[in-house]
Amino acid sequence: MRFCPAMLVCLLAAAAPLPPELKKARDAQDRAALDRLAAEAVAAAQARPSDAAAQYQAALAELVRAEVAMELRDRNGARAAAEEGIRAAEKAARLKPASAEHHRVLGALCAQVIPANPLLGLRYGKCAMEEVNRAVELDPKSADAWLSRGVGYLYLPESFGGGAELALKDIDKALELDPSHADAWLWRGIVLRKLNRNTEAREAIQKSLKLNPARIWARQQLEKTPAQ
Repeated sequence: MRFCPAMLVCLLAAAAPLPPELKKARDAQDRAALDRLAAEAVAAAQARPSDAAAQYQAALAELVRAEVAMELRDRNGARAAAEEGIRAAEKAARLKPASAEHHRVLGALCAQVIPANPLLGLRYGKCAMEEVNRAVELDPKSADAWLSRGVGYLYLPESFGGGAELALKDIDKALELDPSHADAWLWRGIVLRKLNRNTEAREAIQKSLKLNPARIWARQQLEKTPAQ
């Protein structure tokens, strides 16, 4: 099975509410701050190997670091951060297997490895979709889980059961559960642009920016979206 290298962002935009400092650094694409925050979180996780929460926080920090690296087209940096995060996420999922969020973050990190080395697409693509599907099963009321799966469908070819129409359904489910989810509005716009529904796409991205005006990547996506 071939997984699209564009899965670089697969699942990650659905991040749960981030710690304020981490969110600020992500929105500003401040890689120096993200490197520091991730190093601190990883050190804390290594000091507390049986603490699921500490492992999750390390995985989340590395996920955001990988996300911003991909926004800035640094695939190798994204892979390095994702591989570090996977180790922590796997521990978190083992320590607390009933946590939908732990599975979602693990799936997102697996997806981040693929663009830097498409030969790993089968292994990590399988991990990505299995883990996020598990998250939806564990918590069907999680907007983050539905959004993660929707973004995954966007980058999974239709011949393998994905596509933009399926992505839109899951993203709309996320917005039904949480109408104020800025990332869900952003991804709705990206999917609508893929479907050549540019007017609606711009409206969705503008809603995302209204909810989170600090997000540089959202402004960049709005600039890429034609008016019609």
